[in-house]
Amino acid sequence: MDKIEEMKALIKEIEKHNINYYVYDKPSISDSEYDKLYYHLVDLEKETGVILPNSPTQRVGDDILDGFTKKKHEIPLYSLNKVRDYEDLRTWMTDMLRLAGNTDFAMEYKFDGLQLVLEYNNGLFVSATTRGNGSVGEDVSLQVKTIKTVPLSIKFQGRLLVQGEGMMLQSNLAKYNKMAEEKLKNARNAAAGAIRNLDPKETAKRNLNYFCYSILKCEGKNFETQQEMHDFLKDNGFATGVYFKLVKTVEEAIKEIERVDKIKAKSDILIDGMVIKINKVEPRAKIGWTNKFPKWAMAYKFEAQEVTTVIEDVVWQVGRSGRVTPIALLQPVELAGATVKRATLNNIEDIRRKEVYKNSRVFVRRSNEVIPEVMGLAKKLENSEEIFEPQNCPSCNHKLDRVGPLLFCPNHSGCKEQVVDRLAHFASRNAFNIEGLSEKTAGSFYDEFRVRNLSDLFGLTKEDLLKLDKFKDKKAENIIKSIKNSKNIELDRFLFALGISEVGNKTAKDLAKHYLSFEAVKNASVESLSSIRDVGEIIAVKIREFFDNKDNLAEIDRLFECGVKIIEPKQIEETNGSPFSEKTVVLTGALKNFTRAEAEKIIEDLGGRTSSSVSKNTDFVLVGEDAGSKYDKAVTLGVKILTEEDFVKLINPS
Repeated sequence: MDKIEEMKALIKEIEKHNINYYVYDKPSISDSEYDKLYYHLVDLEKETGVILPNSPTQRVGDDILDGFTKKKHEIPLYSLNKVRDYEDLRTWMTDMLRLAGNTDFAMEYKFDGLQLVLEYNNGLFVSATTRGNGSVGEDVSLQVKTIKTVPLSIKFQGRLLVQGEGMMLQSNLAKYNKMAEEKLKNARNAAAGAIRNLDPKETAKRNLNYFCYSILKCEGKNFETQQEMHDFLKDNGFATGVYFKLVKTVEEAIKEIERVDKIKAKSDILIDGMVIKINKVEPRAKIGWTNKFPKWAMAYKFEAQEVTTVIEDVVWQVGRSGRVTPIALLQPVELAGATVKRATLNNIEDIRRKEVYKNSRVFVRRSNEVIPEVMGLAKKLENSEEIFEPQNCPSCNHKLDRVGPLLFCPNHSGCKEQVVDRLAHFASRNAFNIEGLSEKTAGSFYDEFRVRNLSDLFGLTKEDLLKLDKFKDKKAENIIKSIKNSKNIELDRFLFALGISEVGNKTAKDLAKHYLSFEAVKNASVESLSSIRDVGEIIAVKIREFFDNKDNLAEIDRLFECGVKIIEPKQIEETNGSPFSEKTVVLTGALKNFTRAEAEKIIEDLGGRTSSSVSKNTDFVLVGEDAGSKYDKAVTLGVKILTEEDFVKLINPS
């Protein structure tokens, strides 16, 4: 195939993916795979000097959906050029400094949502339009008016056109999927689908956000810098994503890109890169535009968090509670800097809803550094096979029990995978912290010494361990010493170590702090447990069921007989007069005078509690430098904001 024919084939394939992605909101490949096709076409066009009339490199944006009123953009909308590496970024920034003279660069998030243009006149919202093809978009005014972060009135009284992104926060996606019969695959598609829904009531259900980053027209007002535009937007009530940074050199830009790349997985806002613009407005006209993008702005895309690959097989894994979970074995693929070979499928109903099969191409997403998840079907292949759930335990062959969509192995002490997982959890750092007791070692204990219960660990001797392969004198001595030293344990760590369903490290701390003794936790009613903030009825029932189980109580008694002693928290001083008593505080950004751990301890000592996410139940958000999306959400919900200065005044009122 000659290069022109190869270009024609690439254009045809890219156009097919564009239709799937933009028109039907059903992408068939990942963003990173699309980029490879696109940039291969760019390289061929440079190499041949030929640009075919229908090349996607010469076209901006989406096709138009029927069903919405079409609206011509007063100011044409452009895409953004992208650099592929730091060397390309360095070249571009050097060119900009040469063309613009002495300028710094404005850095902003590259949002992964649906682009929208909002129009205001006389201080009132007039309309909202999708980007469409850059010249003509869709009028989605009724849908966008349901977005709470879109101001319906602003201070500025002239005519104003602003550009931004309609998005769904990750936390709102999680909340929506908990209640929805049909789950949404990802936040980007969720936002696009909501805004393109002809019924605004359905749009409102998804609780979208709008983040503004550009001023297309501002009647009677000129801006000298991007910083001035950013400040104007904030002053008029537009959310901007709580990020804006000025840098002078490429080294500063790279440092900032790498910093944001590390923390983006924890962000509530879906971002896929950074946008860098020359800060000065005046030189932009001289530098100019191509027919597709401004030359004075550039995007740097992060490594993909979502890819497509093939499910080669499905195995069913048994956890410490006996729950049997399907795990997809994948054709190895690079994702977010790691080679991914496994991903979770949750349960059989999830498999059916996502319509995935063995030997099918699927979307895989990785977020927050946890095990990747299969998000849905990209393409069914000729040899695809339906996935069936097992009837018997894959570890011990015991017949499985069904609880709703979930499968459980009832063979509590005779199922090796269950026992080994419980032992490894019991020995983990936030539990008994038994150094050297890995999952592999726990498996050896199960096979060689018939360790079936947690308490059996305390009956092991150094002589026993020396019988194991590769266990020398020092290694055996260290593990036995660590087991012995673990017997004195704080209440919260003991509760966590028991492996109670739904009781993680934070819930264990909440229980210990509230009840102050193990007996009080053990005897607490569902009503009492569910009254604790962040516990709730579902977790309360799980806790009560655990302590109502005679086998669990017998095992706890055996632990005490082996010499385990619980260090119970002392009764804390009365803190009803404290400004943080019974209050929930979320911390975001870097504090100057306290580490995060120090600030959290001060709040807890004053009778408060800390949380990692902002909700309507949050009382305060303590904001440091470079505050993230939690600040923006707090503003949206009307939660009281504390600066570090406010915090110091509250804890030291004198």
